[in-house]
Amino acid sequence: MNAVMAASPQTHDPAHDVPLDQIDVSNPELWASDSFWPYFARLRREDPVHYCAKSLFGPYWSVTKYKDIMEVETHPEIFSSEFRYGGITIFETNKVAFLPMFIAMDPPIHDEKRKVVQPIVAPDNLMRMEALIRSRTAAALDQLPVGETFDWVQRVSINLTTQMLATLFDFPFEDRDKLPFWSDLATTIPGPGGIVETEEERMRLLGECAQYFGRLWVERIQAPPKTDLLSMMAHDPRTRSMTPEEFLGNLMLLIVGGNDTTRNSMTGGLIALHQNPAEYAKLCANPAIIGSSMISEIIRWQTPLAHMRRTAVVDAELGGKTIKAGDKVIMWYVSGNRDPESIDQPDRFIADRARARQHLSFGFGVHRCVGNRLAELQLKILWEELLQRWPRPGQIEVMGEPRRVASPFVKGYESLPVRIHR
Repeated sequence: MNAVMAASPQTHDPAHDVPLDQIDVSNPELWASDSFWPYFARLRREDPVHYCAKSLFGPYWSVTKYKDIMEVETHPEIFSSEFRYGGITIFETNKVAFLPMFIAMDPPIHDEKRKVVQPIVAPDNLMRMEALIRSRTAAALDQLPVGETFDWVQRVSINLTTQMLATLFDFPFEDRDKLPFWSDLATTIPGPGGIVETEEERMRLLGECAQYFGRLWVERIQAPPKTDLLSMMAHDPRTRSMTPEEFLGNLMLLIVGGNDTTRNSMTGGLIALHQNPAEYAKLCANPAIIGSSMISEIIRWQTPLAHMRRTAVVDAELGGKTIKAGDKVIMWYVSGNRDPESIDQPDRFIADRARARQHLSFGFGVHRCVGNRLAELQLKILWEELLQRWPRPGQIEVMGEPRRVASPFVKGYESLPVRIHR
């Protein structure tokens, strides 16, 4: 294993140097440095439902154990996703969080809006898309340089997920690079040196996104119904009369949802196998585990969206704590996926893990990720095609630490240096 690549969770435990009531797991610096693990481990042991009074994003409750997250997920009548209360992320100043979108609505409205886009990931449609996904994946891998270092995130993860997003929207293929930019724009934390420096700049650029899609929307309305996401929404009575705010909100939901989960798992899976060479050897010896367990294990291990937020609409008790109406409740999926009370040996990456689908990365209940099967299919095809070209351990080498996204929401990567050996 490359010496600069340290397996996570980290062995040093700085979390014990901080008073319990001062732990703030939302601090973006912890996510940029991948150093949040010991803080979550301590919270699971000592204070599973933990109140943070002061953070960059205001006060919030952290729910860190699997069973408590499930309790929140299965009671939407108590813990609301409504955009009017701040939606589904910890962010308070991000105006995207307050846009109406179907994931940021409660039943029954949520259920009806969600049904509009569900057909695009129905089993028969996934079967139709499989050959296209495989051909694009093969082409991307065949174009990778052998014997020289390149950025896996750009050449593989972003490349493949952007092509898929363009297909889902029937978006002009020559402009597809706009899609990952808009995705990053929606979830970034503004500041000096970032994608944007102010919230106003973010919303101005997202207005350009809405204008671009608005032109496509008019084209879809005037054309017969098709099977892309825009056409589905344009021709369905439940969504064709959306307000401009709801239109932009649902665009951001579908762009981010169709991009970040798969994109960061494509990178995270390679890192996990690099850090666990015995599991990589196991995979090479038995590629059948790709579909049966390994893809689910990658998604658990990576947890590409670290949290989802709810807002209590009534006073409620959770884990022995009283949560007041109006309180912000953060379900830390990344912590629940490492809870030893619910997942066996959770800090190990096990390529052939039993019950590998038992994870929280896609959420649970009414808000479970609508595109989970498509994400799994893309990842499965990627690893099948990778092993056809480079079937031996060590042929795909991670050359250094990834550069991680400084965000407590998108647990992702900006770059990863990789070299392929013959």
